[in-house]
Amino acid sequence: MARLIYELTESFRIAFAQIRANKLRSALTALGVIIGIVAVTLMGTAIRGIDTGFQNSLNMLGDDILYVGKWPWGNVEDWWNYVGRPPIKPEDAEKLNVVFADTPNSLLDLAVPMVGRGTTAKYGDHKISGVMTFGTSADYGRILNADFKEGRLFNDTEAVAGRPVCVIGFDIAEALFPGRSAIGEEIFLNGHPNWVIGVLAKQGSFLGLFNFDNQAIMPIESFRKAFGTRRGSEIRVKVRDKTRLVEAKEELVGAMRRARAQLPGERDNFSINDQGAIKAQLDPIKQGIAMAGLFITGLSLFVGAIGIMNITFVSVKERTKEIGTRKALGARRRTILLQFLIEAVSICLIGGLVGLSLTYFLVLAVGAIFPAFPIEFSISLVFVSVIVSVVVGVASGFAPAWGASRLDPVVALRYE
Repeated sequence: MARLIYELTESFRIAFAQIRANKLRSALTALGVIIGIVAVTLMGTAIRGIDTGFQNSLNMLGDDILYVGKWPWGNVEDWWNYVGRPPIKPEDAEKLNVVFADTPNSLLDLAVPMVGRGTTAKYGDHKISGVMTFGTSADYGRILNADFKEGRLFNDTEAVAGRPVCVIGFDIAEALFPGRSAIGEEIFLNGHPNWVIGVLAKQGSFLGLFNFDNQAIMPIESFRKAFGTRRGSEIRVKVRDKTRLVEAKEELVGAMRRARAQLPGERDNFSINDQGAIKAQLDPIKQGIAMAGLFITGLSLFVGAIGIMNITFVSVKERTKEIGTRKALGARRRTILLQFLIEAVSICLIGGLVGLSLTYFLVLAVGAIFPAFPIEFSISLVFVSVIVSVVVGVASGFAPAWGASRLDPVVALRYE
């Protein structure tokens, strides 16, 4: 054991002496590993950020909310079956709430109707287009997955009376009322006046497709006055226990069939959706992007490993006489093997640590330039990068080191 420790210590001393003696060559050799580590760790950080952003987007949908709609979320093959379905109506939500109340130990807590349409919001000379306007009930506050920057949601009295009040998203407030409060101001949605009674805190967008900060929410009766009554809707149903979501979906199917008076044997004329449907579709895409990205960036690390192997072979050739002398004096094959293997691993470790440092500063720069992108430097990347550096060093240095350890001392001493 003592001999092995001595051999390791001596191998490290010789390895670092050779690195110092050939600084430029060692630096250029490590450059390939540095580039490879930066590429792989940056890609890993980006994939982690994409995954976090994806999960944050799904959380906006609510993991305890079921969505009743005319169409399923996903690919539709029998299109004609769905297009002929009757639209979901706000009245269906009222019937569902009656069914929930009559069901002992129901897993379903509340059904809230939602009717939506895109429009333009105006205030004086300011306007913002692409505003998604929703009509709903006062119960929406019980399923709302957002905080208020200021103000409040409309109450039951305002909802039943259809008063022209609304809650607007963060971006709308910033665009129409820059630098001041929007509470109590009158804006026009589809040409109809509405008094702002609340502003939502900044939420972000859902997968870059829907901006939650560019929405307006009003009582459903007020929505009908502004946009008409001939519009389908969806129903959002809050589940009491999200760990029993599958059972809750089964119960909701029965409740919806009962609310619509569907006969046994009839095909469901509605769809029950949740965030799991979107996750199931996007997970393979996300995994494909991750695998492709890591494969492409891994090629740069592979090129760096080839460079280290090449330089280690050169080093063995240059020091053939030294190897012959050491073996003639009694050095074991293991000692020679460790010497060159540790030299290759040391270069990889130095390159890995430099690459990690560059990645850290690059991540800080990306976070400063794109603050909305959820990117962060993970401590797990440090351990992964160190392990990868050691593995690359062993893999690239083993063949030259093995060849050096197998040299015949007589032949090595005669090498010119």
